[in-house]
Amino acid sequence: MEKHTNKLADLSVSFAVEILNLVKLLKTQHETIICNQIGRAGTSIGANIHEAQYAHGKADFVSKLQIALKEANETSYWLLLLAKTDTITTTEYDRLENLCREVRITLIASINTTKANLK
Repeated sequence: MEKHTNKLADLSVSFAVEILNLVKLLKTQHETIICNQIGRAGTSIGANIHEAQYAHGKADFVSKLQIALKEANETSYWLLLLAKTDTITTTEYDRLENLCREVRITLIASINTTKANLK
């Protein structure tokens, strides 16, 4: 649990920085709708992971990570829309989506490991 959490925390901070940089770019392009949504969802991932580190037991820990996973899935959706509307390049989409996928995979592994230890 601890090893995944530290990796998750590091990944989520790095991803949030990338999302904040993307938000800055989107603002220069006057893209406000998706800008607000992806900024909220993309930074919420790390906030929930950080909050999970101080959870009230394993069930609360899993719950926080599941919320982070939902936010990561939402972020992936916004990235796809940005790519399909040519707001970001395919290269930029691939780079950001790969980072988001890495966060999701690590979240799922941590959730599954913790759930298995609940039994």
